[in-house]
Amino acid sequence: MKAIVVTDQTAGTAGMALVERPEPTPALNDVVVQVHASGFTPGELTWPSTWADRLGRDRTPSIPGHELSGVVSALGYGTTGLSVGQRVFGLTDWTRDGTLAEYVAVEARNLAPLPGDVDFTVGASLPISGLTAWQGLFEHGRLQAGQSVLVHGAAGGVGSLVTQLAREAGAYVIGTGRAADRQAALDFGAQEFVDLENDALEEVGAVDLVFDVIGGDIGKRSADLTRTGGTLVTIAGPPEARPVDGLAIDFVVVPDRAQLGEIVRRVRDGRLRTVIGNVATLDDAVAAFNPTERIMGKTIIRVRP
Repeated sequence: MKAIVVTDQTAGTAGMALVERPEPTPALNDVVVQVHASGFTPGELTWPSTWADRLGRDRTPSIPGHELSGVVSALGYGTTGLSVGQRVFGLTDWTRDGTLAEYVAVEARNLAPLPGDVDFTVGASLPISGLTAWQGLFEHGRLQAGQSVLVHGAAGGVGSLVTQLAREAGAYVIGTGRAADRQAALDFGAQEFVDLENDALEEVGAVDLVFDVIGGDIGKRSADLTRTGGTLVTIAGPPEARPVDGLAIDFVVVPDRAQLGEIVRRVRDGRLRTVIGNVATLDDAVAAFNPTERIMGKTIIRVRP
Protein backbone atom coordinates (compact mmCIF):
# COMPACT_ATOMS: atom_id res chain seq x y z
CA MET A 1 0.00 0.00 0.00
CA LYS A 2 1.03 3.63 -0.41
CA ALA A 3 1.90 5.47 2.80
CA ILE A 4 3.65 8.59 4.02
CA VAL A 5 6.54 7.85 6.41
CA VAL A 6 8.92 9.87 8.55
CA THR A 7 12.39 8.74 9.66
CA ASP A 8 14.22 11.90 10.77
CA GLN A 9 12.93 13.76 13.82
CA THR A 10 14.88 16.91 12.95
CA ALA A 11 13.50 17.21 9.40
CA GLY A 12 9.91 18.13 10.23
CA THR A 13 7.36 17.88 7.42
CA ALA A 14 10.18 18.26 4.86
CA GLY A 15 11.34 14.78 5.88
CA MET A 16 8.11 13.09 4.82
CA ALA A 17 8.30 10.54 2.01
CA LEU A 18 5.73 8.56 0.01
CA VAL A 19 6.66 4.86 0.03
CA GLU A 20 5.21 1.37 -0.32
CA ARG A 21 4.43 -0.40 2.97
CA PRO A 22 2.80 -3.74 3.78
CA GLU A 23 -0.92 -3.60 4.54
CA PRO A 24 -1.58 -3.89 8.30
CA THR A 25 -3.24 -6.89 9.91
CA PRO A 26 -5.75 -6.44 12.73
CA ALA A 27 -4.73 -7.42 16.26
CA LEU A 28 -7.13 -8.38 19.04
CA ASN A 29 -10.09 -5.95 19.16
CA ASP A 30 -8.76 -4.09 16.10
CA VAL A 31 -10.29 -3.27 12.77
CA VAL A 32 -8.47 -2.48 9.55
CA VAL A 33 -9.91 0.59 7.86
CA GLN A 34 -9.60 1.36 4.17
CA VAL A 35 -8.75 5.03 4.57
CA HIS A 36 -10.74 7.48 2.46
CA ALA A 37 -9.52 10.70 4.10
CA SER A 38 -6.87 11.53 6.67
CA GLY A 39 -6.08 14.47 8.91
CA PHE A 40 -2.62 15.41 10.16
CA THR A 41 -1.39 17.77 12.87
CA PRO A 42 2.17 19.04 12.16
CA GLY A 43 2.88 19.21 15.89
CA GLU A 44 2.81 15.42 16.10
CA LEU A 45 6.28 15.33 14.54
CA THR A 46 7.56 16.73 17.85
CA TRP A 47 5.76 14.11 19.97
CA PRO A 48 7.91 11.26 21.37
CA SER A 49 5.15 8.78 20.45
CA THR A 50 5.76 9.44 16.74
CA TRP A 51 9.29 8.10 17.05
CA ALA A 52 9.18 5.51 19.83
CA ASP A 53 6.75 2.90 21.13
CA ARG A 54 5.47 2.67 24.69
CA LEU A 55 8.68 0.95 25.80
CA GLY A 56 10.83 3.69 24.29
CA ARG A 57 12.02 1.59 21.34
CA ASP A 58 12.59 3.28 17.99
CA ARG A 59 9.65 2.61 15.65
CA THR A 60 10.76 4.46 12.51
CA PRO A 61 9.94 4.59 9.69
CA SER A 62 6.59 5.53 11.20
CA ILE A 63 3.39 6.58 9.46
CA PRO A 64 2.04 9.87 10.89
CA GLY A 65 -1.54 11.12 10.98
CA HIS A 66 -4.12 10.18 13.62
CA GLU A 67 -7.45 11.32 12.19
CA LEU A 68 -9.30 9.27 9.63
CA SER A 69 -12.52 8.44 7.90
CA GLY A 70 -13.05 5.36 5.80
CA VAL A 71 -14.63 1.93 5.53
CA VAL A 72 -13.95 -1.10 7.73
CA SER A 73 -12.24 -3.77 5.61
CA ALA A 74 -11.30 -6.42 8.21
CA LEU A 75 -12.01 -7.33 11.83
CA GLY A 76 -9.54 -8.62 14.41
CA TYR A 77 -10.30 -11.48 16.76
CA GLY A 78 -12.87 -10.50 19.37
CA THR A 79 -13.83 -7.24 17.70
CA THR A 80 -17.42 -6.20 18.32
CA GLY A 81 -19.53 -3.14 17.64
CA LEU A 82 -18.37 -2.55 14.06
CA SER A 83 -18.79 -4.55 10.85
CA VAL A 84 -16.97 -4.96 7.53
CA GLY A 85 -18.21 -2.37 5.02
CA GLN A 86 -19.23 0.14 7.70
CA ARG A 87 -18.35 3.83 7.30
CA VAL A 88 -16.35 5.05 10.31
CA PHE A 89 -14.27 7.95 11.54
CA GLY A 90 -12.09 8.49 14.57
CA LEU A 91 -8.77 8.98 16.29
CA THR A 92 -5.98 6.39 16.22
CA ASP A 93 -3.49 5.49 18.94
CA TRP A 94 -0.51 7.85 19.27
CA THR A 95 2.12 5.09 19.35
CA ARG A 96 0.94 3.07 16.34
CA ASP A 97 1.27 3.70 12.63
CA GLY A 98 -1.21 6.35 11.59
CA THR A 99 -3.63 7.32 8.88
CA LEU A 100 -1.57 8.83 6.04
CA ALA A 101 -1.84 5.50 4.26
CA GLU A 102 -4.29 3.46 2.22
CA TYR A 103 -5.06 1.19 5.21
CA VAL A 104 -4.66 1.50 8.96
CA ALA A 105 -5.20 -0.85 11.90
CA VAL A 106 -7.14 0.80 14.73
CA GLU A 107 -8.68 -0.29 18.02
CA ALA A 108 -12.40 -0.56 17.30
CA ARG A 109 -13.32 1.47 20.39
CA ASN A 110 -11.48 4.48 18.92
CA LEU A 111 -13.92 4.70 16.00
CA ALA A 112 -17.51 5.82 15.61
CA PRO A 113 -19.99 5.27 12.77
CA LEU A 114 -19.86 7.98 10.09
CA PRO A 115 -23.35 8.74 8.75
CA GLY A 116 -23.79 8.33 5.02
CA ASP A 117 -24.65 12.01 4.53
CA VAL A 118 -21.35 13.25 6.05
CA ASP A 119 -18.53 13.44 3.52
CA PHE A 120 -15.33 11.52 4.28
CA THR A 121 -13.34 14.77 4.02
CA VAL A 122 -15.45 16.37 6.74
CA GLY A 123 -15.27 13.21 8.85
CA ALA A 124 -11.48 13.26 8.82
CA SER A 125 -11.41 16.91 9.92
CA LEU A 126 -13.37 16.27 13.12
CA PRO A 127 -11.63 13.90 15.55
CA ILE A 128 -8.74 15.86 17.10
CA SER A 129 -10.26 19.34 17.00
CA GLY A 130 -13.75 18.14 17.87
CA LEU A 131 -12.75 15.90 20.76
CA THR A 132 -10.30 18.50 22.08
CA ALA A 133 -13.03 21.14 22.11
CA TRP A 134 -15.59 18.80 23.68
CA GLN A 135 -13.31 17.44 26.39
CA GLY A 136 -11.83 20.83 27.24
CA LEU A 137 -15.22 22.49 27.61
CA PHE A 138 -17.37 19.82 29.17
CA GLU A 139 -15.06 17.32 30.91
CA HIS A 140 -12.25 19.55 32.15
CA GLY A 141 -13.93 22.95 32.05
CA ARG A 142 -17.33 21.73 33.35
CA LEU A 143 -19.02 24.47 31.32
CA GLN A 144 -22.53 25.46 32.35
CA ALA A 145 -25.12 27.59 30.57
CA GLY A 146 -24.81 31.25 31.49
CA GLN A 147 -21.06 31.16 32.08
CA SER A 148 -18.57 33.29 30.19
CA VAL A 149 -15.77 31.72 28.15
CA LEU A 150 -12.61 33.29 26.74
CA VAL A 151 -11.56 31.30 23.66
CA HIS A 152 -8.07 31.92 22.32
CA GLY A 153 -7.62 31.31 18.59
CA ALA A 154 -11.38 31.43 18.09
CA ALA A 155 -11.13 31.20 14.31
CA GLY A 156 -8.65 28.31 14.30
CA GLY A 157 -9.17 24.58 13.98
CA VAL A 158 -9.78 23.91 17.67
CA GLY A 159 -10.92 27.38 18.70
CA SER A 160 -13.67 27.58 16.08
CA LEU A 161 -15.23 24.36 17.41
CA VAL A 162 -14.82 25.52 21.01
CA THR A 163 -16.61 28.74 20.10
CA GLN A 164 -19.50 26.95 18.41
CA LEU A 165 -19.95 24.33 21.15
CA ALA A 166 -19.73 26.88 23.95
CA ARG A 167 -22.25 29.17 22.31
CA GLU A 168 -24.63 26.26 21.72
CA ALA A 169 -24.28 25.30 25.40
CA GLY A 170 -25.55 28.74 26.40
CA ALA A 171 -22.24 30.42 27.27
CA TYR A 172 -21.20 34.00 26.57
CA VAL A 173 -18.20 33.66 24.25
CA ILE A 174 -15.31 36.10 23.88
CA GLY A 175 -12.92 35.10 21.07
CA THR A 176 -9.35 36.18 20.45
CA GLY A 177 -6.97 36.05 17.50
CA ARG A 178 -5.37 38.21 14.85
CA ALA A 179 -7.19 41.21 13.42
CA ALA A 180 -7.87 39.27 10.21
CA ASP A 181 -9.68 36.57 12.23
CA ARG A 182 -12.30 38.90 13.71
CA GLN A 183 -15.15 38.28 11.28
CA ALA A 184 -14.57 34.53 11.18
CA ALA A 185 -14.65 34.32 14.98
CA LEU A 186 -17.88 36.32 15.10
CA ASP A 187 -19.37 34.10 12.37
CA PHE A 188 -18.57 31.05 14.52
CA GLY A 189 -20.56 32.58 17.37
CA ALA A 190 -18.21 34.75 19.42
CA GLN A 191 -20.10 37.69 20.89
CA GLU A 192 -16.95 39.76 21.40
CA PHE A 193 -13.52 39.64 19.79
CA VAL A 194 -10.11 40.71 21.09
CA ASP A 195 -7.34 41.41 18.58
CA LEU A 196 -4.31 40.10 20.48
CA GLU A 197 -1.94 42.28 18.44
CA ASN A 198 -3.73 45.59 19.00
CA ASP A 199 -6.32 45.29 21.80
CA ALA A 200 -5.76 45.07 25.54
CA LEU A 201 -6.60 41.53 26.64
CA GLU A 202 -7.18 42.71 30.19
CA GLU A 203 -10.17 44.81 29.09
CA VAL A 204 -12.13 41.54 28.75
CA GLY A 205 -12.77 41.53 32.49
CA ALA A 206 -13.36 38.41 34.57
CA VAL A 207 -14.54 35.19 32.90
CA ASP A 208 -15.58 31.81 34.25
CA LEU A 209 -13.53 29.68 31.86
CA VAL A 210 -10.52 30.21 29.61
CA PHE A 211 -9.78 27.80 26.75
CA ASP A 212 -6.13 28.40 25.84
CA VAL A 213 -4.40 27.07 22.72
CA ILE A 214 -1.49 29.55 22.81
CA GLY A 215 0.27 29.27 26.19
CA GLY A 216 3.23 31.40 27.22
CA ASP A 217 2.52 34.99 28.18
CA ILE A 218 -1.07 34.85 26.87
CA GLY A 219 -1.82 31.81 29.00
CA LYS A 220 -0.26 33.42 32.06
CA ARG A 221 -2.24 36.65 31.65
CA SER A 222 -5.41 34.67 31.01
CA ALA A 223 -5.19 33.03 34.42
CA ASP A 224 -5.51 36.51 35.95
CA LEU A 225 -8.69 37.10 33.94
CA THR A 226 -10.40 34.02 35.37
CA ARG A 227 -12.87 34.61 38.20
CA THR A 228 -12.03 33.33 41.66
CA GLY A 229 -12.72 29.61 41.55
CA GLY A 230 -12.76 29.56 37.75
CA THR A 231 -10.92 27.27 35.35
CA LEU A 232 -8.13 27.68 32.82
CA VAL A 233 -8.04 24.78 30.33
CA THR A 234 -5.04 24.55 28.02
CA ILE A 235 -3.58 22.30 25.34
CA ALA A 236 -0.39 24.40 25.10
CA GLY A 237 1.62 22.65 27.80
CA PRO A 238 1.81 22.92 31.60
CA PRO A 239 0.27 26.25 32.67
CA GLU A 240 2.55 28.81 34.30
CA ALA A 241 -0.23 30.30 36.44
CA ARG A 242 -3.63 29.29 37.76
CA PRO A 243 -6.77 31.20 38.73
CA VAL A 244 -7.21 32.21 42.37
CA ASP A 245 -8.84 29.28 44.20
CA GLY A 246 -9.44 27.74 40.78
CA LEU A 247 -8.04 25.13 38.42
CA ALA A 248 -5.45 25.17 35.63
CA ILE A 249 -5.75 22.00 33.56
CA ASP A 250 -3.39 20.89 30.80
CA PHE A 251 -4.78 17.90 28.94
CA VAL A 252 -4.19 15.62 25.98
CA VAL A 253 -7.18 14.58 23.90
CA VAL A 254 -8.29 10.92 24.06
CA PRO A 255 -10.50 8.88 21.71
CA ASP A 256 -14.17 8.62 22.69
CA ARG A 257 -16.84 6.98 20.53
CA ALA A 258 -19.81 8.56 22.31
CA GLN A 259 -18.34 12.06 22.03
CA LEU A 260 -17.58 11.54 18.34
CA GLY A 261 -21.25 10.63 17.93
CA GLU A 262 -22.33 13.87 19.64
CA ILE A 263 -19.98 15.88 17.42
CA VAL A 264 -21.04 14.34 14.12
CA ARG A 265 -24.72 14.70 15.06
CA ARG A 266 -24.16 18.46 15.35
CA VAL A 267 -22.38 18.52 12.00
CA ARG A 268 -25.32 16.76 10.34
CA ASP A 269 -27.92 19.21 11.62
CA GLY A 270 -25.84 22.31 10.87
CA ARG A 271 -24.93 23.29 14.42
CA LEU A 272 -21.21 22.65 13.91
CA ARG A 273 -18.82 23.17 11.03
CA THR A 274 -15.10 22.70 10.58
CA VAL A 275 -12.58 24.77 8.68
CA ILE A 276 -11.01 22.81 5.82
CA GLY A 277 -8.38 24.83 4.01
CA ASN A 278 -6.87 22.43 1.49
CA VAL A 279 -7.69 18.95 0.19
CA ALA A 280 -4.88 17.01 -1.49
CA THR A 281 -4.26 13.46 -2.69
CA LEU A 282 -1.88 11.04 -0.98
CA ASP A 283 0.50 11.47 -3.93
CA ASP A 284 0.56 15.22 -3.26
CA ALA A 285 0.54 15.03 0.54
CA VAL A 286 4.21 15.88 1.10
CA ALA A 287 3.85 19.09 -0.92
CA ALA A 288 0.55 19.89 0.80
CA PHE A 289 2.19 19.72 4.22
CA ASN A 290 5.03 21.97 3.07
CA PRO A 291 3.08 24.91 1.60
CA THR A 292 4.78 28.01 0.28
CA GLU A 293 2.10 30.26 1.78
CA ARG A 294 -0.09 30.27 4.88
CA ILE A 295 -3.34 28.35 4.42
CA MET A 296 -6.33 28.98 6.64
CA GLY A 297 -7.98 25.81 7.84
CA LYS A 298 -6.99 22.18 8.10
CA THR A 299 -5.29 20.27 5.29
CA ILE A 300 -7.05 16.96 4.60
CA ILE A 301 -5.55 14.19 2.51
CA ARG A 302 -8.15 12.48 0.35
CA VAL A 303 -6.68 8.99 0.07
CA ARG A 304 -9.47 7.69 -2.17
CA PRO A 305 -11.56 9.76 -4.61
